[in-house]
Amino acid sequence: MRELTEQILRWQAAGTRFAVASIIGVTGSAPRPVGAAMAVDEYGTVVGSISGGCVEGAVYELCREALETGVPQRETFGYSDSDAFAVGLTCGGVLEVFVHPVGSRDHDALSAALRADGPAALVRDMSSGETLAVGPDWVAPSEVIGSDRNLLSNSVIEPDPAVVAHARAMLDQGATGVHVIGCGTREVTVFVELSVPPPRMIIFGAIDFAAAVARIGKFLGYHVTVCDARPLFATPARFPDADEVVVDWPHRYLQGTQVDSRTVICVLTHDAKFDIPVLEVALRRRVAYVGAMGSRRTHRDRTTRLRTAGLTESELSQLHSPMGLDLGGHTPEETAIAVAAEIVAIRHGGSGRQLRTTDTAIHHPAPGHTLSPPPMESAGNILIDN
Repeated sequence: MRELTEQILRWQAAGTRFAVASIIGVTGSAPRPVGAAMAVDEYGTVVGSISGGCVEGAVYELCREALETGVPQRETFGYSDSDAFAVGLTCGGVLEVFVHPVGSRDHDALSAALRADGPAALVRDMSSGETLAVGPDWVAPSEVIGSDRNLLSNSVIEPDPAVVAHARAMLDQGATGVHVIGCGTREVTVFVELSVPPPRMIIFGAIDFAAAVARIGKFLGYHVTVCDARPLFATPARFPDADEVVVDWPHRYLQGTQVDSRTVICVLTHDAKFDIPVLEVALRRRVAYVGAMGSRRTHRDRTTRLRTAGLTESELSQLHSPMGLDLGGHTPEETAIAVAAEIVAIRHGGSGRQLRTTDTAIHHPAPGHTLSPPPMESAGNILIDN
């Protein structure tokens, strides 16, 4: 949903009605994961994608219908053996899609989730389409999911504590999916979708390769920071694709900035006085990837220096150096592709081999989605095969 933020906020500001279609379940091979979304406004404008083209036309019509009727819908799309040209997924998978109109009552919750600096859970009642946004320490109700309304008054009724607690549990687990929640004497079926800020890519070293890595990092959806201690080279003009350019000693900046388990760190400095101190810090932080550029000789010297600095073999094993996959390229752009390919492979558990030489799953589970939630809890299973 976050990838639709800019357009959705524009629609809200203009008072434009729109409907959102979200993938709530995936079985077999499918091009997009649970949580992928598409939105259609009242004038027919489309943003986002849920299938890479296979069923977009049918989902578009469902969104238009939801705007006309105001009624949310669940629909399943799969491959048709009898008619390969029928609406379905030719890759053999099955998608379950939830489509609902977004009314004025839902705007506060949707805006809160999309604008949140930290993670948020967007909870949708699948029978009514009502929406609730829940953060680690805040709630933005547009309606009162799970609670009985007092239809005779305008008094504010708080959302059911069970719904809020369940949403926060999903935030902790990093799980998106359909859940049945007990609310007193009744149950509500909700789709809990995580809305998280983009992961960070921090690039140390304001060199020409850094500009190419920043460009592809932005393309992959990272919030990109370029950091270098030399103000002559660390300028926004040299790195137009970076979200921010910082002039500071790399290790000092990394010590003081926020990172998480999704953060990617690329050290391109080629200078021991910069890269050894920053790698000391990076390899002791809980991040997704730490890579350093350089020759094999540079790598051997770097490893010796890091051992001398006190890093353990376990910590050193997290270092990807020389960084990138062996693609045979030479230019900064080709090198950036090799680095990005390694990051994607590590993030999703890929082998880095040519697909034609493998017989494993083509689409690996997306991070943040559970593989096999309890049967009574979720219809959002992701069972990936060939």
